[in-house]
Amino acid sequence: MRIVIADDHAVVRTGFSMILNYQDDMEVVGTAADGVEAYQKVMEHKPDVLMMDLSMPPGESGLIATSKIAESFPDTKILILTMYDDEEYLFHVLKNGAKGYILKNAPDEQLILAIRTVYKGETYVDMKLTTSLVNEFISNTSQDIASTSDPFKILSKREIEILPLIAKGYGNKEIAEQLFVSVKTVEAHKTHIMQKLELKSKPELVAYAMKKKLVDF
Repeated sequence: MRIVIADDHAVVRTGFSMILNYQDDMEVVGTAADGVEAYQKVMEHKPDVLMMDLSMPPGESGLIATSKIAESFPDTKILILTMYDDEEYLFHVLKNGAKGYILKNAPDEQLILAIRTVYKGETYVDMKLTTSLVNEFISNTSQDIASTSDPFKILSKREIEILPLIAKGYGNKEIAEQLFVSVKTVEAHKTHIMQKLELKSKPELVAYAMKKKLVDF
């Protein structure tokens, strides 16, 4: 199995690389420090599995990168490796293309099992997250996402991409240049974000983005 590891801490990338390279059937072919670099490494190496952290400040988070990578490289299985044992993050990444979700404090043998499981195309969820959460996710996948009580879940992929950029202080022109869209498009998305999330000011938007782990100051 060819594997790419994405985590903002170099020591974590090195540690997991040593564990995985020790396995006879695994090889770490690349590492990345954020979601943007993870996308580039996946494009370069076409790995079988991408093991990716959710929060990688100050770069793009795994939360945002998951849907982009899953859509562009469907043959690469994404395993989320995180400290957040939160059902909201679990549901979000599984809905957006991840095949597995495991906590960073899991034993090495559990991590190895998770990688081998997602490699086969099966879904793996950390043992600390209850079976009821998975059953709830499966039963809700056919329902309209707009019916959920959390407004975050009704944001489009582009809006989720723009939200942290606004929170980090980028202007409309800077965001437009980064995403190769017009300033008017950015302004429209910004308006929609504020309306959907029922936010009235930029400080509220920043606080919301931090709560969702989209930015970290």
